[in-house]
Amino acid sequence: MSTMHRRPHNEALITMLVTAVILHALFILGVTFQMPPPQPQATQPSLDVILVPTPKKQPKPEEADFLSRQNQEGGTDRKGQARPRAVPTLPALKKSRKASEERVRSGAKAPEAQRQPKAVTTKKPSTHKINPAKKAPVKARRKPDLTQLLSSTRREIARLTAELDRSSRYASQRPRHKAINASTKEYRYAAYLEAWRKKVERVGNLNYPDEAKRKKLYGDLLLHVALRADGSVQQIRVVRSSGHKILDDAAVRIVKLAAPFAPFPEEIRKDVDILDITRTWQFLNSNQLSSGK
Repeated sequence: MSTMHRRPHNEALITMLVTAVILHALFILGVTFQMPPPQPQATQPSLDVILVPTPKKQPKPEEADFLSRQNQEGGTDRKGQARPRAVPTLPALKKSRKASEERVRSGAKAPEAQRQPKAVTTKKPSTHKINPAKKAPVKARRKPDLTQLLSSTRREIARLTAELDRSSRYASQRPRHKAINASTKEYRYAAYLEAWRKKVERVGNLNYPDEAKRKKLYGDLLLHVALRADGSVQQIRVVRSSGHKILDDAAVRIVKLAAPFAPFPEEIRKDVDILDITRTWQFLNSNQLSSGK
């Protein structure tokens, strides 16, 4: 009786143990462990060192083609006179590269000038036939010989001689003038001038203007008289007025009344054709005409 109750109890315990072992085995096999990935180590920046040999110092050029801050050290050794171009700096290169990358990312289009298609023109063959212009034959210039040079020189001399003759004839035909006044000391002219002055004064006092007497006008004026060789009057001109038209007109009228004068003496006629006499005439308050000194 006791044996029959103990056997079922052992079987149940064994069954429980087997079940527990199976459950633990499934749990152990189902749970896996994974190692964490290794963290990347921080990389430190590297420094590249480039050794550049010191260039040899070039001598200073005697005649520089261009001006610079240095003596073109490190420049090219090629022959020629091309101007050295400026080398872009590192910041400029980075800036240019960054601008290009931004333009590519933003999809910027090319400038308008680059996107315009080029106009293609075609030239149609002309149906008209153009004959080339014929060049006129160039005649070789002949060198002048000695005979032609002599002939040209003679003609030039003859032309100049004729021109001088015409000038001489014109000068000889012009009247010869002689200017005299109160200060002239040469006897032949001074004697004639004195005789002329006395005649004008005498005629002037005999024909003194009545209107000047009534209005009691007086003053002095400068008068120019041109006389021909025969004693006739060529011109009368008031150089400086007296301030009264009555006196100026009276002086001109008196000279005309005194004309003609004595002809030129022979010693004057051979040298002079016209005498230009300039004298000062005074209308005095005593109603008399006088020639000033």
